[in-house]
Amino acid sequence: MGAEPVPAPASEQIADALLASAVGGPSAPERRRTKFHSLRVAEVRPLTDAAVEVTFEIPAALQGEFDYLAGQHVALRAHIDGHEVRRSYSLCRAPAPGSVSIAIKRDLGGRFSTWAHSELRAGDTIDVMSPQGTFTSGLGELDGRHVAGIAAGSGITPLMALAATVLARSDTSQFTLVYTNRSTTDVMFLEELADLKDRYPARLALHHVLSREQRAAPLLSGRIDEERLRRILDALVLPDTVDEWFLCGPFELVQLCRDTLADIGVGSEHIRYELFTTGEDGRVEAPSGRPIVVKADEPVVRIEVTLDGQSATVESPVSAHESILNAALRVRPDAPFACAGGVCGTCRARLLDGSVTMTENYALEPDELARGYILTCQSHATTDRVVVDYDV
Repeated sequence: MGAEPVPAPASEQIADALLASAVGGPSAPERRRTKFHSLRVAEVRPLTDAAVEVTFEIPAALQGEFDYLAGQHVALRAHIDGHEVRRSYSLCRAPAPGSVSIAIKRDLGGRFSTWAHSELRAGDTIDVMSPQGTFTSGLGELDGRHVAGIAAGSGITPLMALAATVLARSDTSQFTLVYTNRSTTDVMFLEELADLKDRYPARLALHHVLSREQRAAPLLSGRIDEERLRRILDALVLPDTVDEWFLCGPFELVQLCRDTLADIGVGSEHIRYELFTTGEDGRVEAPSGRPIVVKADEPVVRIEVTLDGQSATVESPVSAHESILNAALRVRPDAPFACAGGVCGTCRARLLDGSVTMTENYALEPDELARGYILTCQSHATTDRVVVDYDV
């Protein structure tokens, strides 16, 4: 008789289970209402002169809260110079038990990123929201599938996790990555990308495009505009072979890629995108429930909010043109939000009664909109009564 098989250690079994559903598809968990948890920083590792990777320890008791899909993100919350500041960052490693990692690139004038680079150290604790986001694969079965990603700068972070997971999940899957930066010194995860290429030489196509540094191939030297993008698609990516597209970077590049792909016949259902800016001038700071005074006999909107099973009501003057989120924060300071710019989707809730208009929406999928979900940070009431539920 042969020896009985020895079961894998529990940590490996958990890792395998996470990897099995790490890019979404039929086995992906439903989107859940997220909460902040205080996590210990395990490591702060330099990536470039302007970027660091931050790894957080996940206690066993919170492992279920931090299970995630490749491509999802977390929000961080800190108090800096007396102000609460929140920012969202994509998870940059394939799912594994015990830790989560993000990459923070220092932005010129960015309050949170500057603080993180100068102050955040191993051993510190910071509030981290449980993972969320729909920038995940809808393919399910990956055998024989070709996934393509186009990223710029720190837009590589979710694509790092996606590429590693897609390639590990199937021996016949392919991933093509076009990654643009100004120069070699700006490339985040340069060594990790090279290692991934060494591990999957035949199934990972990796193309670095440098806008301010000359490369051997002229096609990969210079800024990606429409003409260069079309040439890259024709010569290197071959859109007819791609099953799913992932785009991540600044607004202008993502919009260029979406428009170009649509023009060559790629259906929107095959394109997923995520932004780290909206293209608007200035940086939107998170709201804090700014004071609103209701004057006598002034027309108001009655806003009813349900969160964690408890309901609250607040009146908002029509003249204030107040967002649903700002009104909610005046009676429920724990209402979820992060970017407050319509990008991350943290403030998502379902509209149960009334109607609203949304100023921006870069986070909700068409099926979510069809089911009545709104971004409360961007939504303004157009009826006398609005009812939203964060728990649905």
